[in-house]
Amino acid sequence: MERYRAGKLTTPQKRLREALVEATESEWQPQVRAQVREQASTSGGMMVHVVAYFGFTASGSSDDGRERHITTPISPTYAARILQLQEAGATEEEHPVVAEAITESYFTDWGSRTNGLRADFTHVQSIEFEF
Repeated sequence: MERYRAGKLTTPQKRLREALVEATESEWQPQVRAQVREQASTSGGMMVHVVAYFGFTASGSSDDGRERHITTPISPTYAARILQLQEAGATEEEHPVVAEAITESYFTDWGSRTNGLRADFTHVQSIEFEF
């Protein structure tokens, strides 16, 4: 380290570079992930990208289901619930919270239209969460 501080060496040798990367990833990354998850569950929410078969039920009517490609924001309330379920080991297909979140944000426009609508999704081809 003294050679680097004195300016005699400017780039770390391969072993030192690998050790620095490993130390940084082991200590820094978990903290960053925890901060991002905390922000998503308290104020920021997150985005969901999903390709699945959506079917609907509503009071007085129904709509035939079909495959949809949806990208929509999820509120911090649902983000917190989804992250808790993921930490408990649940997969996205196993819990209805994702369907509730997508229904609220995408299909009912945050509750401003289509009261009582419930969207269920099956045959999930892909699902990604983005902070």
